[in-house]
Amino acid sequence: MESMDDYKEELEASFRRINEGDILSGTVISVNEEEVVLDLKYYAQGIIKVEDLSDDPDFSAKDSVHPGDVLEATVISTDDGQGNILLSRKEANEELAWDKLKEMMENETVVTVRIKESVPSGVVAYLEGIRAFIPASQLGLSYVEDTESWVGKEVRCKVITVDAERKKLVLSNKAVAREEEAEERNHKISMIVPGSVLEGTVETLMPYGAFIDLGDGLSGLVHISQICERRIGKPSEVLKVGQKVKAKVLNTNDNKISLSMKALEEEMVDTEGAGDLEQYTSTESAGTSLGDLLSKFKF
Repeated sequence: MESMDDYKEELEASFRRINEGDILSGTVISVNEEEVVLDLKYYAQGIIKVEDLSDDPDFSAKDSVHPGDVLEATVISTDDGQGNILLSRKEANEELAWDKLKEMMENETVVTVRIKESVPSGVVAYLEGIRAFIPASQLGLSYVEDTESWVGKEVRCKVITVDAERKKLVLSNKAVAREEEAEERNHKISMIVPGSVLEGTVETLMPYGAFIDLGDGLSGLVHISQICERRIGKPSEVLKVGQKVKAKVLNTNDNKISLSMKALEEEMVDTEGAGDLEQYTSTESAGTSLGDLLSKFKF
């Protein structure tokens, strides 16, 4: 048998005082093209007009809100003239959204947004119902000139600026793209086995060694002490930019590829009794390319 205690929560709720500006929580009773009706556990129902649900131009009440959903909304009128409490989810969302966006920025959360329009120097998307700007300089790894072509695309971003007072929200796809690029690069490096002999092209000469372009977005360093057996004062004494070379992988510690041409020279001396650096440097392609090596693996 039911007692008054079973209705205690409902009774207390019905006597509470509701004021404009309060944020209330209610369960969706019905949804139509004009409004959403909420059960507020109060003597009056809550009404949210469709135009007060979201600032997102693509928001659809019927697609996004369903009976049984629990929504939070701000009271904009305690009586709409028909005995209902008029609410705005936009106002409540905005207040709550800025806190959530700040948390996303602090946690470096990766989110997916759809680009809605192109504006000067960037594009616009919506996150948590808030209009967000993605600068052309943050849309990709390099500056994007043709922002119009990005409209309608989904991009993964991080929140980099949150300013509720100025209503400023800035996102960056570049931050995510850099991480993804580094992750892909590190994965490729993890597939390289120390002891492998690779071919590449000298791309940069430094006082301490030569950087070799191995293709597939990777490069490795041949330290000056690993260029040849004889002592040299600088890499340019035996190498030049654009030169094809072969080198042995010493290690891939800290996701850096350490190479040695001297190791191949020493092996030649051991196996044939004579060695010549010219056998490992030429203008013709020779040896195993990194692309051939990595083609054996799935990424």
